[in-house]
Amino acid sequence: MDARRVGGRIAAARRALAAGGSLPIPVLRITNGLAMISLVLSSCDLLRLCSDRSRPLRFPLGGREFATVLCQLASVVYLLSLFGVPSGSGHPKAPASDDEGGGSPRRARAAADAPAAMHAGVEGGDEEIVAAVVSGTLPSHHLESRLGDCQRAARLRREALRRVTGRGVEGLPFDGMDYQAILGQCCEMPVGYVQVPVGVAGPLLLDGRQYHVPMATTEGCLVASVNRGCRAIAASGGAVSVLLRDAMSRAPVVKLPSAKRAAELKSFMEAAANFETLASVFNRSSRFGRLQGIRCALAGRNLYIRFACSTGDAMGMNMVSKGVENVLGYLQNDFPDMDLISLSGNYCSDKKPTAVNWIEGRGKSVVCEATIKGGVVQSVLKTTVQKLVELNIIKNLAGSAVAGSLGGFNAHASNIVTALFIATGQDPAQNVESSQCITMLEAVNDGDDLHISVTMPSIEVGTIGGGTCLTSQASCLNLLGVRGPNRDSPGANAKLLATIVAGSVLAGELSLLAALAAGQLVKSHMKYNRSSKDVASAAS
Repeated sequence: MDARRVGGRIAAARRALAAGGSLPIPVLRITNGLAMISLVLSSCDLLRLCSDRSRPLRFPLGGREFATVLCQLASVVYLLSLFGVPSGSGHPKAPASDDEGGGSPRRARAAADAPAAMHAGVEGGDEEIVAAVVSGTLPSHHLESRLGDCQRAARLRREALRRVTGRGVEGLPFDGMDYQAILGQCCEMPVGYVQVPVGVAGPLLLDGRQYHVPMATTEGCLVASVNRGCRAIAASGGAVSVLLRDAMSRAPVVKLPSAKRAAELKSFMEAAANFETLASVFNRSSRFGRLQGIRCALAGRNLYIRFACSTGDAMGMNMVSKGVENVLGYLQNDFPDMDLISLSGNYCSDKKPTAVNWIEGRGKSVVCEATIKGGVVQSVLKTTVQKLVELNIIKNLAGSAVAGSLGGFNAHASNIVTALFIATGQDPAQNVESSQCITMLEAVNDGDDLHISVTMPSIEVGTIGGGTCLTSQASCLNLLGVRGPNRDSPGANAKLLATIVAGSVLAGELSLLAALAAGQLVKSHMKYNRSSKDVASAAS
């Protein structure tokens, strides 16, 4: 506690006493001085008595000893009351904020680090607070911690924004959001929320179970297209998924004095004999984080160390980062000349289309396949097996190669991934690597039926943490049967969600390719992706 905060608490105690009419300020100064003198004198007397062997302390205490102890206790209780420590002395206790009790450790840390409560005179009515924000005397990002009411903080920030910009945000919804739930977890300085419609496609018949897939999107025809793909899959007996790998990655970059020294560290990190030791250090960070592998890349004297680990039902970026910090601290013992440049050196690689994710995988690596009957291709998809196979080769494979695509050998995997991510509270920006997908089609059973598969090496999802705590997103996870952690088998819910994402992509790929092969794409979008209101206004 710094001197300014101590002074503030003493001043607050004095104001509280003065406001209550207990003691005037001059008298209060005298009592403070007397209490300090009493504390010092009684402490010295107690020390002298305890060190006097000819007159040891005995119970019951004598008159002098009793008086000394009583003065000591009275002085301590009085002085503690000035610092706001509950002492039963009759000082009123400050009301608890909404953050107390319950809430995540992260939120508790945010509350602990928050600035002290507003001083008297500023924390008045809404008008005074808005004026303080507009003038800049009260930073907008301090409102939650200063007021202790997240709903009120967001409302006043919204009004301050209107006054500063001269533009209102009346169309931006405000009521209906739990602003306490997003504090320290989802979004800073909120002023409302954006409405995104959620449609449901399905049922998707996957691995013998049916799923109704929630999709948050503003693109007309998308949910209808995935729904048609689900219908074709179900009519053909369903799809099957295989989870190949489950490993979130984080890759710090460190610099050493020379390339030779960096190579020595690389050899140390990749040596099989050292893995168990490094894993034990890494795994201390979490009950669920388990190191699976380490891969290094060298660029001059810079070493990029890619850690991969399982993360239970969480997406796991924070979990991996904590484990990495543990290992880096351990490495400093043998490599004191190692200089950490960044906890993330882009070799991870997060939110970027990279070859390392395409080859090594990141998050969940899933393959999903189905065999669509020839009759279903004709009746539901309105095309033929041969047209679909040819289209996939020329468009998804050759066309993507001509474009120099990295992981984009598909029709529109990102469409489905993003819609599912927004609906279920995932990080939408991780759509970049999570949408890496290669779609394969071939004729089977003497050319009568169609085999389709999607291979997705980097699906990054979780069922706890981040936006999964929000009511709407939690409802969508609950619809899929994967809400929260899996108590019986940690990690099972996140893995299941990843397979549902791949199964939904399979349905979307099947339907869009069919629409292209049949020449129905424009007609479908004119039907589902054009508002009659927009068409009427354009015509006029």
